[in-house]
Amino acid sequence: MTKKWYNYIISIDETPADAPNTASAPKASIQKSASQSVAEIAASVAAEPKFTNPIADPSSFEDIYRAAVIPAAPQGYSILKVAQMLESDRIRSLPSDVKKSSILLALDAAGVNIKDVIQDAVQRDRALDGYERVQERALNELETAKTKENNQIQADIDKYVTEQRSRMQINSDAISREKERFTGWRLKKQQEEKKIADTVGYFVTENPITTGEQNAAPTSSKASQRS
Repeated sequence: MTKKWYNYIISIDETPADAPNTASAPKASIQKSASQSVAEIAASVAAEPKFTNPIADPSSFEDIYRAAVIPAAPQGYSILKVAQMLESDRIRSLPSDVKKSSILLALDAAGVNIKDVIQDAVQRDRALDGYERVQERALNELETAKTKENNQIQADIDKYVTEQRSRMQINSDAISREKERFTGWRLKKQQEEKKIADTVGYFVTENPITTGEQNAAPTSSKASQRS
């Protein structure tokens, strides 16, 4: 895809000596020529860069460019240096067309073709796009792996919870059975005590036999009676 800033710079490329005067050439024709030049430059750069070196710091664009083995820019005039020049105190406040002319004059003086700068820009852009895809793939793989792991953890949790609830239910059932057994026994015990108390009642004025539920220890007077 042709980017706007590509056209921004390529459109100021100097007209070849044998070309007709641009003043008489149609403006649309000039723009078409510029776009064609950009397309040719972009086509000359590999669409998928190969990262031959490990990237220690993904936040460092310099590390990414280095890993993508981008060739050194002619005379050091990379697109990044041109961007620096455009932001310099001497050029920053100038009109746009003067900025363009100033950069072209500097490049011409250094023997650098603007197309080489554009090619450097395309290579860096492809490197950034390529590494973005690398990181996105890594992110997707990590998400897939961690989601699978989380699902397994949740399954283990669900299994554990089910097992523990089953144990809790077994315990609750055991308590219920024991309560039921104890309630039945207590009922029989009370019947037994009543039978004993009724029998003893024929022979004493104060019956020492207890009946009903016994949740507390016997009193001292009752204990003395039994002794």
